[in-house]
Amino acid sequence: MSSHLPVRLRRLRQNASVRAMFAETQVTLRQLVQPYFIVPGKGVKQETRPGYGLWQLSPDMLREEVGLLSRAGVGGVMLFGVPESKRDDGKGLDAQMEPLRQAITETKSAAPELPLFADVCLCAYTTHGHCGLVKGHTILNDESVVVLTEMAVTLAKWGVDFVCPSDMMDGRIAAIRRGLDEAGKTDTSILSYAIKMASAFYGPFREAAHSAPGFGDRKSYQMPAGNRREARRELLLDVAEGADAVMVKPAMTNLDLIRDAREATDLPLFAYQVSGEYAMLRASGDAGLMDFDRALDESLVAIRRAGADVIVSYAARPWALR
Repeated sequence: MSSHLPVRLRRLRQNASVRAMFAETQVTLRQLVQPYFIVPGKGVKQETRPGYGLWQLSPDMLREEVGLLSRAGVGGVMLFGVPESKRDDGKGLDAQMEPLRQAITETKSAAPELPLFADVCLCAYTTHGHCGLVKGHTILNDESVVVLTEMAVTLAKWGVDFVCPSDMMDGRIAAIRRGLDEAGKTDTSILSYAIKMASAFYGPFREAAHSAPGFGDRKSYQMPAGNRREARRELLLDVAEGADAVMVKPAMTNLDLIRDAREATDLPLFAYQVSGEYAMLRASGDAGLMDFDRALDESLVAIRRAGADVIVSYAARPWALR
């Protein structure tokens, strides 16, 4: 016996074809960017922890990877340099970044149309592991911005499409935009890490990038997780300074901020499903607590539904291999 119900929403869910037709939010490979950690040497291709998606590659091994992802339809790749030597004065970056230069060349040769992103930050290049220059135990803002601008200009000259300042120094977007324009790199885009929290979820990344801070923490420049209004201020400042696209990081613990950012700006909006978030899902799957693939897909849909146009995620590569 059925009662009279003028509205039955289940009619729109009755089979897979109907559900697909009315799907409001979808995630495709084109909306995913895969990070890689570029290390010196040759023949290096290793996950820092098997199955957890953080790949360290030497430049010669990147060509095959990038070709695979490009053919599968992945949206882009993001490169993080892991130098052989570290120094704290901001000088000699060209030498430290040589593996990254080689990786950019390999990527552009293998897939010239694939959008290429490169991180702009000093954490992996310094002995102290902080994102800028340091005096005593103070992270210097304006002095750091000078070096970060030089780094961004160098990456642009080497051919990246997007420079991605993740350091959270004040004023760096305006300085980098000015530096790029003065160097004739007016077509190079800036993807700003506009909202980046001081988070516990970066652990596996710091292991892969050899970038854990040697003293203190990053709370004097990365954002307090509880400050929603401050996050909006950070976002709007970067928009005003000339960012071409903006990022919220981490993604899964900041879905409300992704939505706030979507409503505050029409710029392309990225979100970074960070290493700890991905690892949390992977570990739960490995422990038999849930279906990893389903949980991963659900998490990506949630990030897109919150408003992200593009997701930087270690899921891009496994999706491409499915």
